[in-house]
Amino acid sequence: AWYVPCLASLETLQELCRKENLSCKSLGITNRSLKRYEVEYLCDYKVEEGTEYYLVKWKGWPESSNTWEPQENLNCPLLLQNFLSDKNEFLSRVREGKALKVRNHVKALKPVIANYIVKKAKQRIALQRWKEELNRKKNHKAMILVENTVDLEGPPVDFYYINEYKPAPGINVINGITTGCECTDCPTEKCCPKEAGFILAYNKRKKLKIQPGLPIYECNSFCRCGPDCPNRIVQKGTPYSLCIFRTNNGRGWGVKTLQKIKTNSFVMEYVGEVITSEEAERRGQLYDNQGNTYLFDLDYDSDEFTVDAARYGNVSHFVNHSCDPNLQVFNVFIDNLDLRLPRIALFSTRTIKAGEELTFDYQMKGSLDLTSDSADGLSPSRKRIRTVCKCGAVCCRGYLN
Repeated sequence: AWYVPCLASLETLQELCRKENLSCKSLGITNRSLKRYEVEYLCDYKVEEGTEYYLVKWKGWPESSNTWEPQENLNCPLLLQNFLSDKNEFLSRVREGKALKVRNHVKALKPVIANYIVKKAKQRIALQRWKEELNRKKNHKAMILVENTVDLEGPPVDFYYINEYKPAPGINVINGITTGCECTDCPTEKCCPKEAGFILAYNKRKKLKIQPGLPIYECNSFCRCGPDCPNRIVQKGTPYSLCIFRTNNGRGWGVKTLQKIKTNSFVMEYVGEVITSEEAERRGQLYDNQGNTYLFDLDYDSDEFTVDAARYGNVSHFVNHSCDPNLQVFNVFIDNLDLRLPRIALFSTRTIKAGEELTFDYQMKGSLDLTSDSADGLSPSRKRIRTVCKCGAVCCRGYLN
């Protein structure tokens, strides 16, 4: 059988099934549930002859099937709470320096209010589905949450979650390593880092002990040590539950931790498409015109390759820049010892409280801090439009690049 990707949404397919009276187990439409009605969200409100009515959007049914239902028929307290919360949020917004008055007794909502409530309900559903998708695709145990209490922005339309590098054609991110350490106690024996001429990056508490600029060599898939080896940290993925949230100062999405993070702890890996520096230069011109920054040069040993997290990436795609960051970049080598293609890991520079936003310096490199002054020394072909920084740090340099 041939399988062709379908561009129609799940809701559209469910609606078609009900319209044509067809059952489809994979879509959740069975003969038994074909005529079942479940409230998806509430669209509007009115009072007629002393009775309160809500306009109901039924799950899996087209909007043309929406019906007005008395409140006493509705058994959806959370959706009622969301409806009232969205209404009050809209009414309490400041307009021309004055807050709109909230009337306690309304017989019908203004269309502009009902329209906002519907958009907010659709956004809530879309963000919930995005959260579920992210947690299905991630390869670590910690949870990913999504939150937007700022505007009506939904999930990004052209972003695909990945857990590891996605190499462009012709680029090999695995160099076929076939040997590993024979250690029984990696911290005390001649382990992978020592074979490479460096010290072990972690202490016995699995916290980073090396200075920025030094590489991390972790044990690989051919090493004798087991999964609990203290030299296997980055390869296990982020251990912290994180939240992608909408910022309220024009920086788009950001990431905050939901757990306390101690100093020198691994937080996340920066992944994306691995492309050549020539291709990165071409894309960089486009991104600068859009005011976006997703390119990360892999310049530990050379500047042949760049990671582009614009379309493909993980949670790190949403981490914002700060001139006073709480994350530091380190180059990591595990199953690929090609110095041109290190993995990029972000470690905490200090204790980070639960609920605090995570940031790193976009000009920060694994072996070099590229300041705005040194950026002026780039050749004319590499000079780009300068993007204004909104990090708000006391030491802000004013620009992202």
